[in-house]
Amino acid sequence: MAKITYKRAGVNITAAGLFKQKIKSLVRSSFKAEVLRDIGGFGSFFSLANNKFKNPVLVSSADGVGTKLKIAVLADKHDTIGIDAVAMNVNDILCTGARPLFFLDYIAYSRLPESVLVDIVKGINRGCIESGCSLIGGETAQMPGMYRRGEYDVAGFCVGVVERRDIIDGSKIETGNNILGLESSGIHSNGYSLVRKVLSPSELKKMGVELLKPTRIYVKPVLSLLYAKRYTLNAIHGIAHITGGAFYDKISRILPDNVDARIYKDSWPVPEIFRLIQNKGGIEDREMYHTLNMGIGMVLIADPGSLKMVVTRLKELKLKSWFIGEIVKGYGKVEIV
Repeated sequence: MAKITYKRAGVNITAAGLFKQKIKSLVRSSFKAEVLRDIGGFGSFFSLANNKFKNPVLVSSADGVGTKLKIAVLADKHDTIGIDAVAMNVNDILCTGARPLFFLDYIAYSRLPESVLVDIVKGINRGCIESGCSLIGGETAQMPGMYRRGEYDVAGFCVGVVERRDIIDGSKIETGNNILGLESSGIHSNGYSLVRKVLSPSELKKMGVELLKPTRIYVKPVLSLLYAKRYTLNAIHGIAHITGGAFYDKISRILPDNVDARIYKDSWPVPEIFRLIQNKGGIEDREMYHTLNMGIGMVLIADPGSLKMVVTRLKELKLKSWFIGEIVKGYGKVEIV
């Protein structure tokens, strides 16, 4: 009888070590000067010494990709899913006005080809470069029995920084403010359990390119908008990332108790993929706007006197936006009319 080893139990430590060595040179491309050493140690080091903040506040987020991974496995396309993992986190901390500093990933699987793991990390690294943060570490966990062969999970953790005086928390939102919707790149990374319920496996595979479009990363254009001039920062009173819970849950999260957000659903062009899902599934409007982003990936709540300036700046940054609603007296709720 063959001796029992960790490898025979399903975990190949040697292969894992070789994989980590292989991706070291890849992730270095996301490093900024503040990163003090390569990945692979017991901890990752990032220095704040070169950041000129008077009263810095660290902002963190942890999130995953969800069941969109099922479609990546079905379509055997893994090169963009890592971008989603980064986007879900950096877009969240952006809602506070924070700049992403660094990112750590978590990849868990049972048995995967090394090429798939490399594709996932390439996507994570691309997302970090696109959002201006550094991929400084993470965990690649091989766990036999936890996942079916070929399946995996991807999540991440991001830390950013913002001056205390510049924190955007929604407290300045007031009646008369305008709501600006920023264009999404597609479904992003929420609502895929509903999508998979509506579409058959063959339809999911056929539509894989559309369904796997990576989540848009809003960091660079929105930070450019916020910090181009200090008065621009003061013009934005609230930011919401339209993810799980969509319009109803995510916008209400930043509203004071004495106002409502009124969204006009006919004020922007809803991409065809959302109409297809709604019509095929016979889904009511409220359910759609409570589950999917419907073409709006992020919302800015702005002072009405600054709206034209904000729209012009976003256009210069090649990011489509629409006036989609307004803040009215209320009780911290969202209504879609």
